[in-house]
Amino acid sequence: MRVRQLTAAAAALLLSAALGGCSDDPGPRAPAPVPAPADPTATTGDVGPADRTAVQDGGTLRWAVDGVPATLNVYQGAATADSALLAHALYPSLFRPDEHGRLVPDPDYLAGVDSTPPGEQPQVVTYRLNPSAVWSDGTPISAADLDAQRTALSGPDPARRSGKAAGYDAIDSVAQGADPHEVRVTFRRPYAEWPALFGPLYPAAETAGPAAAPRTPADGGRPDAGPYTLSRYDAEGGTVTVVRSPLWWGDPPKADRIDFLAVRPEQRLDALDQERLDIAPLTAAVDRAAPAAPPEPSASASASASASASASASASASAAPPPAAAPEAAALALRRAESLPDVTVHRAAAASLTQLTLNAARGPLTDPLVRRALTRAVDRRRIADAALTPLGLPAAPLGSHLFAGDQQGYRDNSDAAGPADPGRLLDEAGWMRPAGGGTRAKDGKPLALSLLVPAGSATAERTADALIAGLGESGIAVQRVPAPAESFVGEHLAAGDYDLALLSWPAGPSPAVEQRSVYAKPRPDLDGVPEPGGNFGRSGTEEIDRLFDRAAAEPDPEARLGLLQEADVRIWQLGHSVPLYQRPELVGVRTGVAGAGAYGYGWPRFQDVGLLR
Repeated sequence: MRVRQLTAAAAALLLSAALGGCSDDPGPRAPAPVPAPADPTATTGDVGPADRTAVQDGGTLRWAVDGVPATLNVYQGAATADSALLAHALYPSLFRPDEHGRLVPDPDYLAGVDSTPPGEQPQVVTYRLNPSAVWSDGTPISAADLDAQRTALSGPDPARRSGKAAGYDAIDSVAQGADPHEVRVTFRRPYAEWPALFGPLYPAAETAGPAAAPRTPADGGRPDAGPYTLSRYDAEGGTVTVVRSPLWWGDPPKADRIDFLAVRPEQRLDALDQERLDIAPLTAAVDRAAPAAPPEPSASASASASASASASASASASAAPPPAAAPEAAALALRRAESLPDVTVHRAAAASLTQLTLNAARGPLTDPLVRRALTRAVDRRRIADAALTPLGLPAAPLGSHLFAGDQQGYRDNSDAAGPADPGRLLDEAGWMRPAGGGTRAKDGKPLALSLLVPAGSATAERTADALIAGLGESGIAVQRVPAPAESFVGEHLAAGDYDLALLSWPAGPSPAVEQRSVYAKPRPDLDGVPEPGGNFGRSGTEEIDRLFDRAAAEPDPEARLGLLQEADVRIWQLGHSVPLYQRPELVGVRTGVAGAGAYGYGWPRFQDVGLLR
């Protein structure tokens, strides 16, 4: 049972890039410490031009997705990345991330927002909803919608609660303010990450009822409130169609219609080449490209081989060229993508951090000194170069567990791991290197570790090659263990069956909340066995937990950032894991399509996506 619970929690984290009456008036309110409203023309990542004046009105866009999701509610366990993509076209988010990962108010939904001054209790956030914002059935967006979502995501029903529902339990009440467009949210405890709440926001009709038997999008009859409205939801046919919402109050959507088509990653290059797609994420298509199959032997060759099979079988096998390795197949797929006529490959560093996790509950890594030595032995620049340069991305290594390189607040804290010479630390821990070099040993046992890698990933293979070579130079022997997606979490991570593992975690705008479970100190279960939860490194301290909790409750942005930097320093000193690089993101976009590409921290502003004049 414990492993099954861990698997569900891990899958949610691994597959994610978060998401009564009022109390007495607390007095005058100061502006909340959030950036100015989003600039509608600003883009993140590598996105094609989105000047609305250059985009024609009308037309249909065809957008590849992995599959038609079972739900559009990102807070449900069945939600996927495609659920979130579609939700951004159909549902409000009161805030959206800017190019540096900061959450800023979206003027399509918010006319203004303010909060009580830092330190004043209770904390009250007052939202001024855009008076024009309505659901597709004509009902105004109101306090009732925010209250129903708060109640659903903070209640006792486990079907409602997920890792993306953090913060709703900190709310004491949601109530209408001075008029129907004002909403006052009162918190029972300080909660600094409140801009991450209500994004997406679902109608009260969707969240107020029981979660035991949620309707599917195909059932219809559910209101939305985006620039587009749902027209078709065909899971069997692999198509979701959205069309312009007749009640949309903001900038008119440029395209008449967007067809989201379920196309497997390995089929997307063909679909682009055959002009059956306009926008296609290509990261998996390139990273997991299959090696080319060897050519079938001709009939005459087969006959000849059959005549002398026993004499020539081994010679034929040795003479046959080996299948291309994953990195070679990926390089071929990328070259093909770049050569497709009228298609541009957009590249960006995704809002996802790839790290090397160290299992502190097994073998030599139970010694903190060995873990710190290993973090120093990892050549992060060499690894980033191996992983990212072949994809045309800068070789930018990470030095923070909590922030991506282009995220506001990023700082390289790797020096906190200790002396730069890992050999000195390993000598101190008793792992000595033979006089002629080679693998270190202690009490006759070699310093040999396993490395869990996602099977079939070219980026993971290049990362593993560079990692193994670098650690070998320090006398640490590493053997890779590829694991398929279906067993990666349950049979290895959750079970603790690994020494080192390559993982990717979302880099969201609220690390104090979103990253806490990755580093939270494991707690004993009813049997007294430490329960790692989402912390697969299985190391943690009370101090790190307190720093995360204090950061989540700290309303002053500079003070909150200082607490998070201190937490990152302690994680480095603990030897929990080694940040490596941001996961790459590749998207193929047909020439003449504006507002689409690799979005990085952001998501599409769907009303701007369309065809150039």
